[in-house]
Amino acid sequence: MNIHEYQAKELLAKFGIGVPAGHAALTVGEAVAGAKELPGPLYVVKAQIHAGGRGKGKFKELGPDAKGGVRLAKSIEEVEANAKEMLGNTLVTVQTGEAGKQVNRLYVTDGVDIAKEYYLSMLVDRASGRIAMIVSTEGGMDIEEVAHSTPEKITTITIDPATGFMPHHGRAMAFALKLTGDLNKQAQKLAKQLYTAFTTLDCDMLEINPLVETVDGNLLVLDTKMSFDSNALYRHPDVESMRDESEEDPMEVEASKHDLAYIKLDGDIGCMVNGAGLAMATMDIIKLNGSFPANFLDVGGGATTEKVTAAFKIILSDPAVKGILVNIFGGIMRCDTIAEGIVAAAKEVDLSVPLVVRLEGTNVQQGKDILANSGLPIVPAEDLGDAAKKIVAEVKQAA
Repeated sequence: MNIHEYQAKELLAKFGIGVPAGHAALTVGEAVAGAKELPGPLYVVKAQIHAGGRGKGKFKELGPDAKGGVRLAKSIEEVEANAKEMLGNTLVTVQTGEAGKQVNRLYVTDGVDIAKEYYLSMLVDRASGRIAMIVSTEGGMDIEEVAHSTPEKITTITIDPATGFMPHHGRAMAFALKLTGDLNKQAQKLAKQLYTAFTTLDCDMLEINPLVETVDGNLLVLDTKMSFDSNALYRHPDVESMRDESEEDPMEVEASKHDLAYIKLDGDIGCMVNGAGLAMATMDIIKLNGSFPANFLDVGGGATTEKVTAAFKIILSDPAVKGILVNIFGGIMRCDTIAEGIVAAAKEVDLSVPLVVRLEGTNVQQGKDILANSGLPIVPAEDLGDAAKKIVAEVKQAA
């Protein structure tokens, strides 16, 4: 789960981490009121969307010469003018794709006199089974170019969860950022605070870009992104309450309500499978046969008829879907349960696209009988290769 910048800063502040003063706003009036509570005379108005690259982004509705999603304002009047331009418009960045994201929230912060910018992030390194702290002296909007062109300027420090954060980790971070004196001490303290926040909140990723050194010699988190392990959210109701469903794909939100693993893709063949490995194999074989999957959908090992019906509806709600391939291996999951769900859903939504079903495993014959006696135009398949060939052929014929 991802959250907005202002929410991430609220969480970091609880761990004693320095952030500029700021106020979130849903309306132009709230943006102006928030700015009036800041010391000024310089303000920063930031679009709040779940994507990076906001500063270099462009608003679809504004001209090509318009400013991006992070703007400096030298007066309350400029804050108001920027808020009017940004709220309700669509911001396109390198991370949103061409569709962009509508800006529904702003964050108005106090201006900061910056002496130097740094980059710092923490994430779970699945290769080593450790938490990786990644730092660079080259913070700012072009960190991706730094990673591509001068990777030697990026340092990775791994932290073994068996020992946790140790003082040498903080010293290594401060050394990598080439900080001395009081700034060095601040960096060591910050490293420990960030590790504590990361592990306490069950984060997947915590990125600070930039971490800034101010002209008066302090380290401040100027911008940050945080994401969390969704499986651990039951331990953090305060974090879960920060979820902004308007920033997520509606079909993925609906799938989460039914405990379904669903990810929308760019193809035209919908997939319903039980088990992530089987889902990956199904998508691969669809592509091998010349088409592309429209989604990843795993109904899991213990799905009910109702759950399967919900999964079917979610797939069909995608207008890009021109055909559906159901590939089920019944171990814990029974093939007759899957078949009942397919029939119920197909009848309820008035199936209008080709449907190929391959069943194998527990109660497979009962499942096949249910499909055969349903009166629906369901194409049976004997194995995965047969299923992929048939659904690709059906979709091409329908086109």
